Amino acid sequence: MVTIASVANDVTMLKLILASGAKAGQMTSPYDGTALIAAAHLGHVEVVRTLIAAGAPLDHVNNLNWTALIESIVLGDGGPNHIACLTALVDAGADVNIADGNGVTPLRLAQRHGYDEMVRILKAAGAK
Repeated sequence: MVTIASVANDVTMLKLILASGAKAGQMTSPYDGTALIAAAHLGHVEVVRTLIAAGAPLDHVNNLNWTALIESIVLGDGGPNHIACLTALVDAGADVNIADGNGVTPLRLAQRHGYDEMVRILKAAGAK
């Protein structure tokens, strides 16, 4: 239910589900992902913030070898919502140097996509 509400961008339902005892860090996708990864991929900013506040694991690596931070870059569009998701993850303490399965760091991924604002945020957070 956590992932369903997150993917649907239904913050009200997500908060109700979490308040009823659901865990923010459940692995729920066929990719061994979490709701946080799905929400970051989709650019659902308030869902990302809600999951972070509820203790979702920031640095979980799914079976595609991506974290929520990486998905906000690779599957995002570089626009305001994905920038806000990346910012929320960085501000919460997500590791900005966990590389993907090919050894490519989030900074390099953002540079490859031409996402200048994401590059700036990652560099300011110590990304290499």
